[in-house]
Amino acid sequence: MIMLSRAAQAIWLKLLKSPLWLAAGFVIMWSSGFIGARLGTDEAGSMTILMWRFIIAAVVLGAWWGWRHRTRLTLRTVITQGLLGLFAQGAYLYCVFLSIEMGVSAGTSNLITILQPIAAAALVGPVLKEPTSLKQWGGLALGLLGVLLVVFEDLGVRSEAPLWAYVLSFLAMISLVGATLYEKARPSTVRLADTLFIQTVISAVLFSWMGAASGQASPPVSADFWLAAAWLAGFSTVGGYGFYWLNLKAGSVTRVSSLLYLTPPVTMLWSFLMFGDKIGILTVAGMLICVWSVTAIGSPRKRQNRHITHVNEMESERHE
Repeated sequence: MIMLSRAAQAIWLKLLKSPLWLAAGFVIMWSSGFIGARLGTDEAGSMTILMWRFIIAAVVLGAWWGWRHRTRLTLRTVITQGLLGLFAQGAYLYCVFLSIEMGVSAGTSNLITILQPIAAAALVGPVLKEPTSLKQWGGLALGLLGVLLVVFEDLGVRSEAPLWAYVLSFLAMISLVGATLYEKARPSTVRLADTLFIQTVISAVLFSWMGAASGQASPPVSADFWLAAAWLAGFSTVGGYGFYWLNLKAGSVTRVSSLLYLTPPVTMLWSFLMFGDKIGILTVAGMLICVWSVTAIGSPRKRQNRHITHVNEMESERHE
């Protein structure tokens, strides 16, 4: 058993050294959120599914944290990670879901929030002193074009949503950018298990309060609803945000943000496999452009390796 445990640990640490593994994990898990939202909102309102998604995730992460990772958390750590959870999870998801409920098409909302890589690249220089090269700007612009092609059909959907509903999508994007820059700006030794646990509990409290206040706390008696809630809790919350923070520790903000360009194409593939949604020629072209753009953006190898080494050292300390 000891040999098996050490072998499993060695494999896990080896996987963590691969930027490709981290990137693929993030894109797949993050994209799963749109599928989970589609499954869940067929059974209940967005506030109900958000509330129970985070309650399930908080219970699972809390049990895991108490069993394997229980540590003494300082008040500063709780406050810092709580704020990150409120902006990266709470505000981001609430604004996206509410804008769609108010009539903004999913494609339009997706396109607005996918402006994050450009916003992050514009701010990362003055805030973090990380330069963005001309090649990276070209890759960001190319990726935006690819996303536009992917969601083109959905952009044509007639919408009577009020202007403030579109503003919500912009606020969602700004909220995630702000949390990303804040996390990257401060060197932190907080382990991923602690980070996800605190952030998810804070989000669960927020959405539970909002669900109760709006009268949407009661879940439907439906197996499909609980399947969707479990899907979102496991893949999107634990997997999506877990891989997001791991990628951020291992690479530059511009590089990590650019991975969001791959989420619309992967979401289309999810939809094709699960729901039989059609994929047109423009969508395929957009997918290829998105992949090309992320490849073109790249990241400084030396800086990336230094961050990955730091992540691996933290993970090694955790297992000791």
